[in-house]
Amino acid sequence: MTSPAPHQLDVRPSLAQGQDPFALIMQAVDGLQPGQPLVLIAPFRPVPLFNVMANRGFSARDRQLPDGGWQVEFTPVAGERVEEGLAPGSAPGAALWPDPARTLDLSGLMPPEPMVRILETIDRMAPGEVLFATLDREPMFLFPELAMRHHEWAGNFAADGATYRLLVRRGI
Repeated sequence: MTSPAPHQLDVRPSLAQGQDPFALIMQAVDGLQPGQPLVLIAPFRPVPLFNVMANRGFSARDRQLPDGGWQVEFTPVAGERVEEGLAPGSAPGAALWPDPARTLDLSGLMPPEPMVRILETIDRMAPGEVLFATLDREPMFLFPELAMRHHEWAGNFAADGATYRLLVRRGI
């Protein structure tokens, strides 16, 4: 059995237009076939994305291009699975985290306020402590920021489909 050819995504045009390509990248990842790698081309080395993709079960191999840009191949790691019921990108083992030390109800707040409050709160917590937050939408732009700060997250939509539940564990 052969693996599908890598899906290539060049985010340089989006970035040149001032757009954040994170949602575009996650859309591409969600559309990958089982075992299919993603080849990402960016004008810089996308270090925060490495943790996000590792949480989704991908390894990364990068190289600088002659024009100064970067190419990163994200390859699915055999046997890596997200726990049942959690959103893709959730940290494996989140069910074993300690009970939340803090809780935030961020319902009704407009972006970027939920992200700002989560980051401010997690910065005041001790390493290993867990924050639980409820939001009106999935905080897509928060995830790379958490990864860049070495925090882990796990989340999903409640049964009502209108509330996003998020656990964030402070990194070291």
